[in-house]
Amino acid sequence: MTGDGGRTVTLRDARPDDAPRLAEIWSTGWLDAHDGRVPDALAAHRTPQSFVERAPGVVRHTRVAEVAGTVVGFAATVDDHVDQLYVDASARGTGVAAALLADAARVAAEAGHVQPWLAVVPGNERARRFYERQGWSDEGPFDLRVDVAPGVGVDVPCRRYRLAGPGPSAADG
Repeated sequence: MTGDGGRTVTLRDARPDDAPRLAEIWSTGWLDAHDGRVPDALAAHRTPQSFVERAPGVVRHTRVAEVAGTVVGFAATVDDHVDQLYVDASARGTGVAAALLADAARVAAEAGHVQPWLAVVPGNERARRFYERQGWSDEGPFDLRVDVAPGVGVDVPCRRYRLAGPGPSAADG
């Protein structure tokens, strides 16, 4: 696909050797989206090193976007949940996030889930506007249980967004 600005964007399955780049994008993007918007008990566990440690575990559920051979974003989809969606700051506003989100919906649909969902923390208005432009609907508040250590979780107030209407079919892909 060609993104805004004429750059060719390639979507592919993540590989184990992508984990360091995923951690870099994830750490920076998470801080941008969540700093001051999540409970301190969660923020204390989200250090740059925590993303390095967690990234290998999400590779098997992840699709990446590449531009000129460099990973610039990723989406991790588990069943019907778009669990993570992050784009490097250099690629924001280029269509990469929209391509990854549509691809994540396709992945969920191929697994039999026609209406995937995702969570957005209150106060992340940029993300909320983006998801709404992409056809996702705000279903209201809920608490998302986030594991921060073995046997330790934090309830994070969020808004649940769901893809409005049937998602893309495998035939659309």
